[in-house]
Amino acid sequence: MLRFASLGSGSQGNASLVECGSTRILIDCGFSLIETERRLQRLGCSANSLSAILVTHEHADHAAGVGRLSRRYQLPVYLTVGSFNAMRDRQFAQTQFINLKQKLTLGDLEITPFSVHHDAREPCQFIISDGAASLGILTDTGSYTEDILRHLDNVQGLMLECNYETELLMQGSYPYLLKQRVSGAYGHLSNQQALELLKKISIDRLQYLVGMHLSEVNNLPAHAYQALCKGVGGESEGIKLASQQEGLGWHSLS
Repeated sequence: MLRFASLGSGSQGNASLVECGSTRILIDCGFSLIETERRLQRLGCSANSLSAILVTHEHADHAAGVGRLSRRYQLPVYLTVGSFNAMRDRQFAQTQFINLKQKLTLGDLEITPFSVHHDAREPCQFIISDGAASLGILTDTGSYTEDILRHLDNVQGLMLECNYETELLMQGSYPYLLKQRVSGAYGHLSNQQALELLKKISIDRLQYLVGMHLSEVNNLPAHAYQALCKGVGGESEGIKLASQQEGLGWHSLS
C-alpha cells in the first residue's frame, strides 16, 4: 500500500514522505538537520529508515538540508544535472542523476519524473507508484502544460500547489518585481490555476487531494480549500491542506 505525508510545506521549508513496503523516500528537504529529524519523529519515522532523497529543484526552501541529511545518514540523492550544478551544498553520500525521459525504480516504488515551469535550473516533479496506486506531486510551477496534465491524469492522490490568492498577492506588501515573479509563468500556481488544472484532468480515481505550498502572506487556507473543492465539484473528506508548521499526517492510497 502506498502512503504519503508532509513534514511541512511553504516558503520556509518543504519535505514530503512517500513509502511502500520497506521503501521510504523523502522528497526535498528544506529544513535544518535537527528540524528534519524532529519532524520525521513526529510522523513516527527516523532518518535511518529513509531509502533515498529526491530533489525537485535547488531553491533553499526545498534543498537547504539535503546535503547534511545525506551525509549524516549516508543517503543517496536523486536529482537532475541542472539541479545538482545549481546546488550550494552538493556533497552527498551518493549522487544519482535523474533523466527526465526515464522512469526510475527505488525498491518498491516506481518514480516518473516530469519537467515543470519554474525559475530554477532544471526543475522537476514526480508521479510515484507502487504498481497499483499512484501519487502525483506538483508544486513550484508557474503554469501547467499538456505534458503535466497527462502525467496527473487518473492519479489516486495529488499533492497540488495552491501558493497564492491573486487579489491578496497584488494588494499585498511584496515588491512589484516579486509579485511578477510569483505570478509569472515560471513562478507558482495560484488557487485559481489549481482549480482550473483540476478541471482539465480525470479525477475519477482521486482519493486524496492535498493543497501544498500555501503562502502565509498571500493566501488563506479557506481560500485554497474552496478552490480545491470547486476544482473537484464539491467538498470531500479527501481534500486536505498541508501547513508550514504541521505538515500533513500519513494518508494511504488503496
